[in-house]
Amino acid sequence: MGWMKDETGLDKRAANFVPLTPLSHLRRAATLFCDHEAVVYGDIRRNYGEYHERCTRLASALSALGVKPGEVVATILPNLPAQAEAHFGVPATGAVLNTINTRLEADTVGYIFEHGEARVALVDTQFIPLAEAAIGRMQGDGPTIIEVADPQAGHPATDRYPEYEDMLAGADPDFDWIMPEDEWESLALNYTSGTTGRPKGVVCHHRGAYLMTMGTAVSWQMARHPRYLTIVPLFHCNGWNHTWMMPLLGGTVICCRDITARAIYDAIADEGVTHFGGAPIVLNAIVNAKDADRRAFEHVVDVFTAGAPPPAATLRAIEPLGFNVTQVYGLTETYGHVTECMWQRAWDEKTDEERYAIKARTGVPMCMVEDITAMDAGTMSQTPKDATAHGEIMIRGNTVMKGYLKNPEATEEAFRGGYFHSGDIALQHPDSYLQITDRAKDIIISGGENIGSVEIEGVLMTHPAILLCAVVAKPDEKWGEVPCAFVELKEGAEVDEAAIIAYARARLAGFKTPKKVVFQELPKTSTGKIQKFELRKHAKDL
Repeated sequence: MGWMKDETGLDKRAANFVPLTPLSHLRRAATLFCDHEAVVYGDIRRNYGEYHERCTRLASALSALGVKPGEVVATILPNLPAQAEAHFGVPATGAVLNTINTRLEADTVGYIFEHGEARVALVDTQFIPLAEAAIGRMQGDGPTIIEVADPQAGHPATDRYPEYEDMLAGADPDFDWIMPEDEWESLALNYTSGTTGRPKGVVCHHRGAYLMTMGTAVSWQMARHPRYLTIVPLFHCNGWNHTWMMPLLGGTVICCRDITARAIYDAIADEGVTHFGGAPIVLNAIVNAKDADRRAFEHVVDVFTAGAPPPAATLRAIEPLGFNVTQVYGLTETYGHVTECMWQRAWDEKTDEERYAIKARTGVPMCMVEDITAMDAGTMSQTPKDATAHGEIMIRGNTVMKGYLKNPEATEEAFRGGYFHSGDIALQHPDSYLQITDRAKDIIISGGENIGSVEIEGVLMTHPAILLCAVVAKPDEKWGEVPCAFVELKEGAEVDEAAIIAYARARLAGFKTPKKVVFQELPKTSTGKIQKFELRKHAKDL
């Protein structure tokens, strides 16, 4: 980047070319909100002064382990204080944070370790066996494991690896943070769900994350000192950037390891939760909670929901319980949510049925995004905004990824025509509000997780009794969608549904395992292509 000089001949770089980074929020909060509660987890209560010091100690410890700027530090952690601390402590060394989905199988975790070249991995005690199995599948040595014990959840340290708290205790509380010299520097590496084969590594920069924190605070109309419950896993788009945002407002991060209706109600009633994000499955859990799990509270809780369009019936049921729900939409490649179904006062007069149908829309661009619209992917022309024509959702702005790690071909294709191609199909209303109608590439969204049918089909086709198979989404009251496998057996082969499901479960993550298997001849075109649209119709009737 060249530095322009004005007529005085002075280089203004030091004054007004300070790279944008969410790390700045915590440095400011450590002074401004020093004694205010920053992180809560059970009996753990830390103020911003303590939070900043622990993040500083983590940065110091990682540097002592040899982690250098630009290298990767991975985590396999639930929503614990250590995971929040890693969001600041890892980049404070100049390193790149790689939060790994705890629900993945060892083979995929091993691939992510190897592809991302992680130097160190912070691993919760519960997931030590997963990390060990993943490293055992790698060609090289794998990352250095630092164990994060959680005695509150019944997971004391195994003593097989250096322990997180011991490591922090011996680190330097005055370590000088390594701030980015350019806001385009990499901040995080997040892997997609691998809907078509191996997951892709999405590289995010400091500028995008900083703008996400600013834009989200505006869209959510957040006041100072919000109390945010971590339902969205911090391995999902870095928790939609909300942990980076909280210090901006002097907010409190309330950690939640196991997401249940009781835990959510308890956190609202006991901790005064004001905001959380979650997939529609979370909303369903709240609506359908047992009476014994419910708690009374007097304030309104603001909720962002994403992962799949929430059913209007769910919105109708949850709002009278004290929740104000807004649908948002985004992808790993866009740092999380980038559209919101912004409510218009004119809609207050509509019937309940009309209002909740509107609330289920995908919405309009949030303020930190330049442009989001539906376009013809071939011609890159605007789709008519007539609530009928379908196009692919296209996105431009500073909250779009740098690209896919070590995959220039996929990056070029994703950015073809000057927009990021989402792969999601939507119609657009005359007021520009988008509404998703389908998902490209047969993605199944189950409980907020993206599942690729191709991966499941590849596993099932290795079964000796299966001739052909196809996997589609089956509607599910709890999860939104679940994988449903249609299987055509080889002549003379005999196998039942339970055996097929068990076979898949032994080779796939649990959430990717088909929940229903149907044995039938598969419908095909004249050229032999399986007609999945017919199977989707069948699955809806099951």
